[in-house]
Amino acid sequence: MTQPPNANIPRVLRHQTNWKELFFYQKSEVIYQLTFTFSRRFLPAYGDRTVDQMVQAARSGKQNIVEGLADGVASSEMQLKLLNVARASIQELQEDFVDYLTSRTLRIWDDTHPRYNQMLAFCREHNLLADYQPFLERWQEEEMANIGYTLCRMVDRMMTSYIQGIETQFIKEGGIKERMHAARAGYRKSQDERLRQQEAELAALRKDNAALQQELAALRNETAALQQENATLRKDNATLREEIHRLNASR
Repeated sequence: MTQPPNANIPRVLRHQTNWKELFFYQKSEVIYQLTFTFSRRFLPAYGDRTVDQMVQAARSGKQNIVEGLADGVASSEMQLKLLNVARASIQELQEDFVDYLTSRTLRIWDDTHPRYNQMLAFCREHNLLADYQPFLERWQEEEMANIGYTLCRMVDRMMTSYIQGIETQFIKEGGIKERMHAARAGYRKSQDERLRQQEAELAALRKDNAALQQELAALRNETAALQQENATLRKDNATLREEIHRLNASR
């Protein structure tokens, strides 16, 4: 199958990443809803700035993931900046959960806690908000804060790996200016290649045309020779008929 003329030209704009399919975005949605519910259930409704700070940090993490991935279509620089803002917000929220547990002498679960492995497995295996919603009104503060803390750590690690991949891609491909230059260079290369193909095709057609002209000339010469031979034979036949007629008349 013949490729379209611009098939090999590098793209200026990248394909849009569907962030809803990314596990760290899905978990960031869980973190936001969990934080919102946690603040409503366990923090004062008024007079404590921690509520706004935690909810805003959770929202900033989620929203900057969306904006960063959307901006990544055009700008790797902006994508990296916004994803790092999202990661910083998640880290800030992670510390808020630690502060909450510490200030209230609640336990930060580690591998010595009897429910740590169960909690860790649940958070690893479940990414969608629907998996967590049935428990948001049931978990107690220590459990809920530890789950929020654990999810923040997981998202931080996932985003670190994802950002490293973008950095590697940026090193290989550059930003939008480099992609625009590559696209222009690719277009010129494509046009030059098409011109070379057309010139080669024209040369082949000229060669075929010359061969056909030679064949036509040979056929014309052959036809002329046959016509001349035919005329000679007719003349000879006429002479023979006259001779036969004369001989018959003299008998």
